[in-house]
Amino acid sequence: MESESFVVLASRSPRRVELLKQLVADFTVVPADIDETPHAHEGPVSYVKRLALEKARAVYMVSDSSAIVIGADTTVDLDGHIFGQPVDDDDARRMLTLLSGTTHQVHTGVAVVSATGEAVEVVSSAVTFLDLRPEMLEWYIGTGESAGKAGSYAIQGHGSALVASSSGSMTNIIGLPLEETARLLGLPSPK
Repeated sequence: MESESFVVLASRSPRRVELLKQLVADFTVVPADIDETPHAHEGPVSYVKRLALEKARAVYMVSDSSAIVIGADTTVDLDGHIFGQPVDDDDARRMLTLLSGTTHQVHTGVAVVSATGEAVEVVSSAVTFLDLRPEMLEWYIGTGESAGKAGSYAIQGHGSALVASSSGSMTNIIGLPLEETARLLGLPSPK
């Protein structure tokens, strides 16, 4: 990172804020206000890549030219279908029922926009769900944790009880893959 620059996170996700603190001590949070509706025939990987870049660009346009803006977007992908944030408990129940007993992908697009240019990367991880019994499904929805989460679950919270296994970057599944974000920012790897 350039010495006179400052970092802006274009996200309202508290999980991304906590993760970014592991890389950058001081940054500003400016949520991007963009339309997150998938385009017709847009696949999950293209979707998160586009949204991450659009978020970073939108915030960079209203920031000081010395800003380095990070945009990110996460989605759950089951057989090419995008599972975003649930609109309500019924939608969360629908998504979790479809994910029950399956292995799905979690994709996060991370983009960095600054005066020196733009870079974007997509990281993918796999998550396998247990077969969810109705009482477990109702318990989890009752925690309220599914609200605001891609695919209606948080693997780092109560949602860990739904998961049989995962592979790939855990920080990606949570919402901000740290190794790739560090690389895009020109920082040493957090490992």
